[in-house]
Amino acid sequence: MASDTGSNMDREMILADFQACTGIDNIAEAITLLELNNWDLVAAINGVIPQENGILQSNFTSEGSQTGPFGDNSQAASTAPTAPPSRAASSSPPSSSSSSSAFCPVLPSRQIVERQPRMLNFHVEYRTRSVEVVLEDASTVGDIKQILETELQVPVSKMQLKGWKSGDVSDSTVLRSLHLPKNNSLYVLTPDIAPSATTSQSSVQQESLNQNYLLIISHREAQREYSLNFPATRTIQEVKRNISDLTNIPVRHQQWDGWPASASDDSMTLASSGISFPCHHLSVCRRSSPATALEPTEECTDVHMVSDSEGDDFEDASEFGVDESEIFGMGSSSCRKSPMMPENSENEGDALLHFTAEFSSRYGDCHPVFFIGSLEAASQEAFYGKARDRKLLAIYLHNDDSVLSNVFCSQMMCAESIVSYLSQNFITWAWDVTKEANKARLLTMCTRHFGSVVAQTIRTYKTDQFPLLLIVMGKRTSNEVLNVIQGNTTVDELMMRLMGAMEIFTAQQQEDIRDEDEREAREMVKREQDEAYRLSLEADRKKREAQEREEAEQVRQERIRKEQEEEREAIRLSLEQALPPEPNEEEGEPVSKLRIRTPSGEFLERRFLGSCKLQVLFDFVASKGYPSDEFKLLTTFPRRNITQLDPAWTLLEAKLFPQETLFLEAKE
Repeated sequence: MASDTGSNMDREMILADFQACTGIDNIAEAITLLELNNWDLVAAINGVIPQENGILQSNFTSEGSQTGPFGDNSQAASTAPTAPPSRAASSSPPSSSSSSSAFCPVLPSRQIVERQPRMLNFHVEYRTRSVEVVLEDASTVGDIKQILETELQVPVSKMQLKGWKSGDVSDSTVLRSLHLPKNNSLYVLTPDIAPSATTSQSSVQQESLNQNYLLIISHREAQREYSLNFPATRTIQEVKRNISDLTNIPVRHQQWDGWPASASDDSMTLASSGISFPCHHLSVCRRSSPATALEPTEECTDVHMVSDSEGDDFEDASEFGVDESEIFGMGSSSCRKSPMMPENSENEGDALLHFTAEFSSRYGDCHPVFFIGSLEAASQEAFYGKARDRKLLAIYLHNDDSVLSNVFCSQMMCAESIVSYLSQNFITWAWDVTKEANKARLLTMCTRHFGSVVAQTIRTYKTDQFPLLLIVMGKRTSNEVLNVIQGNTTVDELMMRLMGAMEIFTAQQQEDIRDEDEREAREMVKREQDEAYRLSLEADRKKREAQEREEAEQVRQERIRKEQEEEREAIRLSLEQALPPEPNEEEGEPVSKLRIRTPSGEFLERRFLGSCKLQVLFDFVASKGYPSDEFKLLTTFPRRNITQLDPAWTLLEAKLFPQETLFLEAKE
């Protein structure tokens, strides 16, 4: 009893030391971890706080002692300043002395344990940038945002930190309470961000290069307005060439209104041109012909923005029978880039291989992994596996005729965060709808797999709204298009919409997993019942077959027995009929009177002539059912076996005269 009490007190001490070292306040959780390590304190602490982090140090002092276990140096070590609470990737690495610190085992006596903080590594992605942050587990989520504000020049109030595995995370949440692993990956989203007024000029310029400008361009002759998103790194010359594709106005014939005076060079980027952010209004028209160019006009007064960047070398090209569109790459196949997908390709897999190769050659190798195969095969891969293995289907529709295609592919589809998220959670399938034949083929496939509503939805989008990214989720009855993302979006908005679709899919997936587990459990029970029923039928069949064999054997044995009995009866009757008549005593010949005792205790009595052969005696006994091949005939005293004598002997010779008592005995 005393030993049990002492053991309980030791465990209470170990539990208290373990909680002091690890900071785990939940007693049930602490006891569970200790029991997993058989109440080995050192092993349990190392399981929670690995030693390779170089952060676990312990100093022990005995009660009333003035020095530590290592002499005076231990006292100095315990009073040494601790490491700063956080550091970014640019800070110096920890010293070697910290990484080589050792853990001292806890003694059962009362001791003081000082717990050093556990360090956590965070890999944070923001648009095209990534930041490494190292923090103590005692820090909060807000501390991470403060470091990111310094590194990314993004205000904390405009910052959304995504990628936490637990649901509710606020700025005041302590990292230790999230039970995070040593290495973690997070995303920073900044919807509707405004430039910080307190940042330096270089930071503002760097931030502006990551922004997108919305240019609302009015085509005056066609009385049409275009709303186009361009990255800040796009040059004015590239914008004019894109407008040339939309309006069929060559760059040298374009005349603009709305560019600021600082935008005097077509090689300037939009970020440095001085246009308004995030939206700027422009108008464009075709420049008047040389004959009327000298006449003053009031419609196009911004003379310095008349595009002459293409030069005047081809001004009179039409006079020599040369088409302007051929000169500037509008109609010449040799000047245009090769299509993303060949027209009227018979095999969808070959078309997707060509699409992937062309996409890589245009935008680089950092892009989503496109599924090589038919749309039906991609749907099967995404929707029709086990519930735990299912994914969303992302259908990317490309159109080279849209001015947004290059921006969307290079800035959105090739962003590392987008590529990583799509690869982990989606099956990505792509198709090029630039050619009408390929577009018609896509609509046919969509109608077959998703219904006419999806095909009609794709038809409603105009060329300048492409490319499109359709997010499709598989359901029990039919497939559902969760979202259609157009080309005029940003990286943050695209990531948020992908994550929103993923939340809907995750909820549906959890429900499907529960249903599948229940169905598999029911099917398992049914299979077990079917197997038990099959085994029961098999046992009944074998039992029935054995019974039938036994009955057949009994019938056969009975038949044989009857045949043998009939044969014996026939032999007995024939022997009985062949016996000579029993002689009378009055006759003058010697008569021997024999009395034969049967195995059943009955007696057979008959008179025989003394001259009768022993065979007549044997036949008489056999006619009574005791054949000589089964029974032997013996005398009482002296004991003789008569059946071994010569059957030709007479009764007189066998000394069975004038009377004798014999008995029958079955042969062994």
